[in-house]
Amino acid sequence: MEDHWTKVVYIKLGINGFFVQALELKIPPVVLVLVASALMWALSVVFPNPNFAFSGATFVAIVMASAGAAIAFFGVLAFRSVGTTVDPRVPNQSTTLVVHGVYRVSRNPMYVGFFLVLCAWGVFLSNVAALVMLPVFVLYMNRFQIGPEERHMSEKFEDAYRRYRGTVRRWV
Repeated sequence: MEDHWTKVVYIKLGINGFFVQALELKIPPVVLVLVASALMWALSVVFPNPNFAFSGATFVAIVMASAGAAIAFFGVLAFRSVGTTVDPRVPNQSTTLVVHGVYRVSRNPMYVGFFLVLCAWGVFLSNVAALVMLPVFVLYMNRFQIGPEERHMSEKFEDAYRRYRGTVRRWV
């Protein structure tokens, strides 16, 4: 289902062909988080209203960011524990299909962690316009990071990956 809606959005936007292939697995996800964070801040400055400031927003943001960082950290730790690469730009260097730890809950816990950090930033900014970047981040990740990674994993780990994909969701 996720793949279907991602494809529909990109078809509607006319994003395909060379442009799509040129962006696949090119930008490190951490850089994407920094870019999305900067764009969220810029949107909050350009469109200061409406906002949703509330008492305790900073605390909620810290808890969310901490949870996101922990999830991403445990994702990296699971990869390191089996000696496989954590760099998604080189999926051909993957040596092992990681299905333990946080990978029992999400096929992409590092990206879930990054998303929670961005959500925390949005709460901290308390600006509705900034939140526009959250679905943009998910759409970008689905198309230009996760899709190509999953194609590679399907080719390299075949039935084991198909079984894993059938039991564990892409995000959560």
